[in-house]
Amino acid sequence: MSPPAVRHPGEHRWEVRLLVVIAAILTVFGVVNLYGAMGVRQAGFMTVVKQLVIALAGAVVMLALARVDYRRLRPLAWPALLATLFLLLIPALPESLTGGVAPVRNGARRWIDLGPIDLQPSELAKFVVVLWCAMLAAKKGTAIRGFRKGVAPFLVVVGLICLLIMRQPNLSMAALVAMLAATVLFTAGARIGHGLLLVMAAGLIGAQLIFLSDYRRARWETFVGRGTTDGAMQINESVVAIGSGGVFGVGLGQGKAKLAHVPYAYSDFLFSSIGEEWGLVGVVVVVVLFGLLGWVGYRIARTAPDPFGQFLAAGLTTAVVLTAVLHMAVTLKLMPTTGLTLPFMSAGGSSLLINLAAVGVLASVGRMRGRPGAR
Repeated sequence: MSPPAVRHPGEHRWEVRLLVVIAAILTVFGVVNLYGAMGVRQAGFMTVVKQLVIALAGAVVMLALARVDYRRLRPLAWPALLATLFLLLIPALPESLTGGVAPVRNGARRWIDLGPIDLQPSELAKFVVVLWCAMLAAKKGTAIRGFRKGVAPFLVVVGLICLLIMRQPNLSMAALVAMLAATVLFTAGARIGHGLLLVMAAGLIGAQLIFLSDYRRARWETFVGRGTTDGAMQINESVVAIGSGGVFGVGLGQGKAKLAHVPYAYSDFLFSSIGEEWGLVGVVVVVVLFGLLGWVGYRIARTAPDPFGQFLAAGLTTAVVLTAVLHMAVTLKLMPTTGLTLPFMSAGGSSLLINLAAVGVLASVGRMRGRPGAR
């Protein structure tokens, strides 16, 4: 007979329950909004059905991971990293070799098409980078404060992953992965001075990549008010759509912006569709839900039973919340267009499945607090 669990001062079962409930509400609300945003499009109904099926599968994954001791993931960090690198390498290879598996969509090769399975490796990379960085940071301990033995190994591996993601091309996702790695590093105690140097270097590299690329430069010019492209129309119409929703919105499926003005209202600009059809009330509800998820996630990280759990919970919480913040900022024209989806809600099976898995691991960290031998 196993010994009873020891009550830990920071253990509150309601946090885990609230976390799962928030994820469920966002997912269900996302499917409903996806129906409203895709209803007028050809094959829109099938897209909603596919999203619903993936949501159910993701719920199973989330609950399964919540029941498993998160420390069992630690030995899987290296194999998961190598598998992710392999998947990221496929779209980076010449199209003549892998074009059938990694086709070009909207001018980019970001997906692996395996018939019924359509995988976006960069979404998996967010989860795996957090897992791997948490494992290595916990192993290094105080050595993380040094550069050569602490920060440098992370730079090499995460830098390689970011290069493969930029090759797709997907600069915004590469930047997000780098920020998640930085979150884990500084949660583990890396020096602020090292961080400032890396931020300056990343800023210079990012500026070069933006202004040496026509479409990235066009997005920047749109953001600062000099754009005249279709992208400028889309982001301007996104702001108009949110404003036209008023307090209570025009009603589910009644939005007009999705008809032509905002072509990606079901993915990259889903938040604008929510603002138009649900109004200020819907926008506030979504913001509050993501805020609550972040608050609970960081509470779990603060009271995690070991450094690995602490770093893992902090990184996964940041992955969900930061992606949501960036998506909302783009739709409100507070930053240039990035192409990041709204977690749990935008169309995209890879994103939905990975985010639900992240919540499952967070719940596992929360459940393990106070267990015998957990600290």
